[in-house]
Amino acid sequence: MISKNTIDTVYETARVEEVIGDFVQLKRAGTNFKGLSPFSDERSPSFMVSPVKQIWKDFSSGKGGNVVAFLMEHEHFTYPEAIRYLAKKYNIEIEETEQTDEEKANADIKESMYLVSEFAKNYFHNTLLHSEEGKAIGLSYFKERGFTNETIQKFGLGYSPEAWDAFTKEALGKGYKLEFLESTGLTIPKEDKPFDRFKGRVMFPIHSMSGRVLGFGGRILTNDKKAAKYLNSPESEIYHKTKVLYGIYQAKQAIAKLNNCYLVEGYTDVIQFHQAGIENVVASSGTALTPDQIRLINRLTKNITVLFDGDAAGLRASIRGIDLILEEGMNVKVCAFPDGEDPDSFAKKTSYDDLIAYLENNAKDFIQFKASLLIKEAQNDPIKKADLIRDMVQSISKIPDRIQREIYIQECSRIMDISEQVLMSTLAQLVQKDIAEIGKKQKQEQKAFEIVKNETSIQTEKLDILYQLERKIIEILLLYGDMTEMFQDVLLKTNSEGKIEQIVEKKEYKVYQRIYLSLQEDEVELANPLFRALFNDLITYYLQNENSGIENYLKQLPEAFAQEVTDILMEDERLNLHNWDGQNIFVKQKKETISQYTSEIIISMREYLINKLILDLVNEFSDKLEEEQEELKVMINDYNKLKVNLTATIGRIRSTYI
Repeated sequence: MISKNTIDTVYETARVEEVIGDFVQLKRAGTNFKGLSPFSDERSPSFMVSPVKQIWKDFSSGKGGNVVAFLMEHEHFTYPEAIRYLAKKYNIEIEETEQTDEEKANADIKESMYLVSEFAKNYFHNTLLHSEEGKAIGLSYFKERGFTNETIQKFGLGYSPEAWDAFTKEALGKGYKLEFLESTGLTIPKEDKPFDRFKGRVMFPIHSMSGRVLGFGGRILTNDKKAAKYLNSPESEIYHKTKVLYGIYQAKQAIAKLNNCYLVEGYTDVIQFHQAGIENVVASSGTALTPDQIRLINRLTKNITVLFDGDAAGLRASIRGIDLILEEGMNVKVCAFPDGEDPDSFAKKTSYDDLIAYLENNAKDFIQFKASLLIKEAQNDPIKKADLIRDMVQSISKIPDRIQREIYIQECSRIMDISEQVLMSTLAQLVQKDIAEIGKKQKQEQKAFEIVKNETSIQTEKLDILYQLERKIIEILLLYGDMTEMFQDVLLKTNSEGKIEQIVEKKEYKVYQRIYLSLQEDEVELANPLFRALFNDLITYYLQNENSGIENYLKQLPEAFAQEVTDILMEDERLNLHNWDGQNIFVKQKKETISQYTSEIIISMREYLINKLILDLVNEFSDKLEEEQEELKVMINDYNKLKVNLTATIGRIRSTYI
C-alpha cells in the first residue's frame, strides 16, 4: 500500500488548476478559473476551479471535489491509481507501507509483469516503425488497412519479428527475467530454448482503463492454415480476458461525455471507428460478452449500442449478449450493417457525417431488432412465432426495472400483435416462480408507495426547513469554522429585587466551537445522515488541526462528502460566472457579519425544534386525561415563553416555521 506520508506529500504538492488544466482549457475568472464542462456538452462555461480552496465544481453535472476526485471522475482511476498518477506528474517518490512477505511478493510479481508488458509494447512498436522487416511487413499491413501514423501511435500498434526468439533475446538482454516473460505469456517455455509466442504477427496492445498494458492480441499475416489467425495473451495475474475490453483506455472520456458506448467485436473495428472520428467504441475482442465487461462500461455510461456485422449467422450468435446487458440494468440498442459489411469496412469508406447518420437512423431498440431479425423465420408458422414471442419476453424478464419491463411489454404487444395480458402472464412466470408471490409483492409495493406518498405530502415542508438550516450550519463550518469571532451570550439572572433580567456578555469563540457548544447545550444532533456525518467529521478535524484552516481538509476530502461540500463552497464562486461586480451589483459578504449570521442560524434551529415540540404536545392533547392536559398546557406555555426570549436575543420577531 502507498504510505500515508506519500499521500500527504501528493496532496500538498499537487495543484488542482495545473492537473485539471491538462484536460480542460481553463480561463481565469477573478481568483478562480472557469471552463467548459468535460462531463457534458455545453456552450457556456459552468466548470469552476478554485486554486485557493483546491477544489473544482461542475455545475452542469453536479460533480465536484478535490484533485484526486477529478482524476477518478474524468480518467476513471481508482484512488491508488490517481495518487500514483499525481506522484509521477510531480516527481514524488512513492513509499510503500509495511507488507507481509506474501503481499510484497505478490505486489512485486504483478509490478514486474506490468513492466515486462510495457517493455514489450515499446519493443513491438519500435520494431514496426524502425526495423526493415517491421516496415516491410507490419507497417505495410496497417497502411493497407488505411491506418494513419497518428492512429498507429495512438493505439501503440506493433510488429513481432519472424525469428523464433527475437523478442525474448532482447528482453533478457535488457535485464528482464525469464519467469516474467513466461508468466505474461510473451515467451513460451521450452527446455532447450524458449521462444516468442507472437513471432511474425502484427501486435495490438490491450490496456486497462487506467492505461497499463495487460496483454496483447497478435494477427498472423501468412496463409499458414495450422496457425490461428488471431492469438491472445494467455490468462495471467494481470490479464483476464473476460474482464477487459479492447479500446476502453482510449474511449473512456468519449463514452462518459457522450453517454453512450458502441460495442464491436474486433480490434480493427475499434481502430477504424476512432480514425473515422467516433471514439466512444470498445470491443469484446472476439470473446463472448461477459458481465464483468458490461460492468466496465457501466462505470462510464448506462447506454450501449451493439454494432453487428451484416452476416446473419453472426447476428444470431452475437444477439445472446443482449440479455446480459439488460440484466445489468443497462439500456441497449442494436445496429446492423448492410450484408457483407462490418464496422471496420463500413467506417473505412464512409464519411464521418454519413457514419453518424447511419448509426442514428439504424440503431433499433432491442425488441424491434429481435422482431425484425427473427420474424422472417417465423413468417406464417404459429409455433415459430410463439417461440419468437417467448424469446422476446425472456429478454424483457432480464430487465431489473419494473417500469421498463412494462413499457417493453407494451412495445412487444404492439409489434407482435398479441395481448399485453398474455405477455404479462408469461413475464410473471419468468420473473417469479410463484405468481401469487408476485401479486403480494406488487401489493406491498403499492401499499408502501401510498404510505410514503402520504407521509411525504405532510412532511416535505418541515423536512425542507430543517434541511436548509442544517445545511447552513455545514456551510458556516466550511467557510468560517476556524475564524475567531465575538459572540453575545444572553444570560438570565435574578437581580437584588428578585426579578429576572437579561444580562448580555460578550466572549470570543472559534466559530466551530460556538456551533458545537450550542448544539451540545441543546442536546441536538443533525437529523440528515449526510450532514450529521459531515458535521462530526468537520468538528473532529478542527479539534485535531487547530489554526490550520479548512484547506488541508479539502485536500483529502472524503469521497462521501465531496459533492455536498463542493456544492456549498462553490455556490458563492458561481457568482463570478455572471460578473455581478462588473454590472455595479455588489453582494454583501457573509464574512462581514459572521457572528450575527451564525447566531441567527442557531436560534432559527432552536425555534424550529421548539415549534416542533409544541406541535407534538398539541397533537397529544386530545388523547390525555384532564389532569395531564393541564400539565401539557404548562409545558406549551413554557416553550412559547422560551421562543419569545430567543427571538428577543436577535432583536426581531422571526416567522413561525410550522
